[in-house]
Amino acid sequence: MRMRLLLAPALPAVWGVVAGWWTPRGPGTVGTTLASILVSLAVGLLAGWSSRSRWAMLAAPVLFALAVELVRLRLRGPTVDRPHLTGLGVAALLAGRGVHGLFTVLPLLVGAAYGAGLARRLDGTAPRRPLARWSGRAGVGLLAALLALVTAGAAVPGRTDPIPGGIARFDTVASAGRDLGLLIRGTDRNAPVLLVVPGPPGGSEVGSVRRHLAALERQFVVAVWDRSGGPRSWSGFRSAADWDLQDEVEDLLAVTRHLRQRLGRDRIHLLAHSGGTVPGLLAVQRHPELFAGYIGVGQVVSLREADRSQYADTLAWARRTGRDDLAERMAAQGPPPYRDIWAYEPLLTNEAGAFAFDRTGASEDETGAVGNLGVPEYSPLEKVHLFGFLDGWDVLYPRMQEVDFRRDVRELRVPVWFVDGAHEVPGRLRLFDEWYAQLQAPRKDHLVIPGAGHRSLFERPEAFVAYLGRVRTDAGPAGD
Repeated sequence: MRMRLLLAPALPAVWGVVAGWWTPRGPGTVGTTLASILVSLAVGLLAGWSSRSRWAMLAAPVLFALAVELVRLRLRGPTVDRPHLTGLGVAALLAGRGVHGLFTVLPLLVGAAYGAGLARRLDGTAPRRPLARWSGRAGVGLLAALLALVTAGAAVPGRTDPIPGGIARFDTVASAGRDLGLLIRGTDRNAPVLLVVPGPPGGSEVGSVRRHLAALERQFVVAVWDRSGGPRSWSGFRSAADWDLQDEVEDLLAVTRHLRQRLGRDRIHLLAHSGGTVPGLLAVQRHPELFAGYIGVGQVVSLREADRSQYADTLAWARRTGRDDLAERMAAQGPPPYRDIWAYEPLLTNEAGAFAFDRTGASEDETGAVGNLGVPEYSPLEKVHLFGFLDGWDVLYPRMQEVDFRRDVRELRVPVWFVDGAHEVPGRLRLFDEWYAQLQAPRKDHLVIPGAGHRSLFERPEAFVAYLGRVRTDAGPAGD
């Protein structure tokens, strides 16, 4: 009896410690997800059997969750930090603890219910009233049906349509002991290779590229990389203590070398967007022999100065339009840089409003998340990990504040092309113009796309694809 009573709380707690160490941000692959569900179900069954009580349905998940949270105290990021009741905070809560709970807490609860019910029936202590038995079974049956749906959804893999005579495949690249995911597509295997680097750390642009830039597959072999911590690079999450910009540069170089070997090319065209232009530009500067050219969209020059300018413009907009709560919060915390994503949240969530323009005819995919949700290349499991970029952003963005390409990158030894939307945040454009004027390169060119903002390549894809056609044939105007 004593051993049985000890097992009931001990099993969920021990499993919580293991899960918190093994999958601290939740399972990221089909294998780890199905294993987590099966182990949780088994632990719940044993806990319910040992306790002989439906109270195990509550006790087992609570003990498990407490153990997980204690083990994860060493981690940093919105999906594992204390919850914040803001827009980003709710998204992080659902993407982090919500998804993790579906794959661990739900099967624990179902297992505990069935384990306790089976033990009580064998002991002859099950409720004798038919209504009580029926209602209990119906409730547990609904939870079991939900678990079956979750399990089936987690088992569905991503897929990409084949290209007859071309290439359409997923690849995995090893970098520092972590697996990075790639989608590679092109109608002509012998076409130049274009590697796409998404903006935020832990970010992905697979959906946006497939939805809006599929025409590039007729000009290039397009390889879209999920940065460390992205949906197809979930194992790439590093601890906050040893994750810095150099790691991102090394990951990009590992992906580039993989593509050169896989596709038999000496040089790769590199296309980087927004925050991805920081490791992208540094990789090109350090190893020009690997790259045929560099295309920077929404090119970063100095994060610190761009953010300070955006802060001043956003604060003025908030005061001008009567958004007093926002203005007071921003004034109280002062201008950037800040130490975490929560302080940057007013800038991130109000950019579209503070720098609004007429988007008639532009893509509605403003944030990138919507575009990624609508493609089959990501499995249901990978789609729920799209907000993992919040954790990568929180760790790396504050550590890149000293980057200033006006000082650090004044010359490149490959042809370079840059693209901006005419409605990019003004402070970013001013910094870019200053840097571009002094940049030395074998060839350089700058396209400004009317009617587009920061995500110009997706908002005006026709203009962007046409421009890259000129890049491919090197028919663009010569640099100054």
